[in-house]
Amino acid sequence: MNKKVAILLSTYNGEKYLKEQLDSILAQTYTNFELIIRDDGSKDNTVKIIKEYIEKTDKEITLIEGKNLGFIKSFFDLLKRGDADYYAYADQDDIWLPNKIELAVNSLNKLDDRVPNMAFSNVDYYDAEMNFIGKGDSKNKKPSFLNSLYECINQGMTMVINKKAREYIIDNIPEKCFFHDWWTYMICTAFGNVVQDDVVTVKYRRAKTNATVEGQGIVTLLIWRIKKLLLGDGMKDIKKQITIFKNIFYKDLSTENQKIIDTFEGEKYNFFKAIKKAFYPKKIRRKLIDDISLRIFFLFGIL
Repeated sequence: MNKKVAILLSTYNGEKYLKEQLDSILAQTYTNFELIIRDDGSKDNTVKIIKEYIEKTDKEITLIEGKNLGFIKSFFDLLKRGDADYYAYADQDDIWLPNKIELAVNSLNKLDDRVPNMAFSNVDYYDAEMNFIGKGDSKNKKPSFLNSLYECINQGMTMVINKKAREYIIDNIPEKCFFHDWWTYMICTAFGNVVQDDVVTVKYRRAKTNATVEGQGIVTLLIWRIKKLLLGDGMKDIKKQITIFKNIFYKDLSTENQKIIDTFEGEKYNFFKAIKKAFYPKKIRRKLIDDISLRIFFLFGIL
């Protein structure tokens, strides 16, 4: 079946790189899609550019001019729009390779669409001027609900989800979450399937305005983690996200996943629980150094 895809693009003051992204979306080999754009209160020429594309293309493009909500709430609002079989997040400053949607649709078509499913791909990193930085990490990406509590192994713009996943999200939009894509990953690992294609389908532009710093080097990543997680509210936000997820979905989780979230949920420090988490027998985060750091954080009540 030629299933329809809704591509969800949130924009904000994106005039500098938006045209390249729009061109790459409109050039997809998979043609049964609609592009739904929500502008998050841009002050530059972003909306003007979008309207120009609407005028000059025969593709189905919808523009919502919204007030500034921030990118997380903007994407949640976008998920409520349109009626499609699959939904793809898109950022305003990347470049998609032509087969991105086609590969994701092929993967999702093989899965049971009665449960929340996600297909994601790999990326290559580029600087603001689209000079190649490095290849994305495609190794050891083993999705699991346990992993999703403390790590999102894929970026939002690589994700394509099915209608059931979208229903879970829009029916249970959290009061707070770390990122919209992380929340999506948690839902699909908890209740459905997450499948990976190692093929690179996105040129991931690392501009100064990015919310995260993947692909910008070990030192930059370390500084970001210290500022965001250790010195900022990042750790508290992760704890809060787990608590909110448990409050919303606990009764629907499998017995195994209930035991997992019972072990790790809790915003107040408990010594015996900290020991249990620190010496949990299964690997939690993908990279060994990250997994060891996480367990140290447990012991000291940082997480």
